[in-house]
Amino acid sequence: MQEGTFTAPGYLQETARLTPDVYAADCPTRQLLDRIADKWSVLILTTLGGGGMRFNGLRRRIDGISQKMLSQTLRSLERDGLVLREVVPTVPVSVSYAVTPLGRELLDALQAMIDWAERRMAAVASAQVAYDRREVELSVMAR
Repeated sequence: MQEGTFTAPGYLQETARLTPDVYAADCPTRQLLDRIADKWSVLILTTLGGGGMRFNGLRRRIDGISQKMLSQTLRSLERDGLVLREVVPTVPVSVSYAVTPLGRELLDALQAMIDWAERRMAAVASAQVAYDRREVELSVMAR
């Protein structure tokens, strides 16, 4: 830390890391990478990429996500500035979520990953079958 620089509760130990290094254990980039690589984050962001939605709409669209996980992930994405939560003062109160401009930047990279996964899933499935076959053969030979 630079001389004369003080830390405050809630702030990083260093005022700024000159060069982010995702391979360093203490690099905050690693936490962000964990968030944006999480399957629920990807599914929420890509769903919201088509337009804002309410909580239950997201829950219906993303098969298998629990209410708790959806709520936690939305809060984390909002904290990271990727999702905007808007409360509409109606009776009952209505809450909707939308992708922020920062989140929209991320969508291009996520869509490229999704496109690759959809294009290459057959090749990955073939590799998995071949691997499993080799493992079975090795375990038979070891007996």
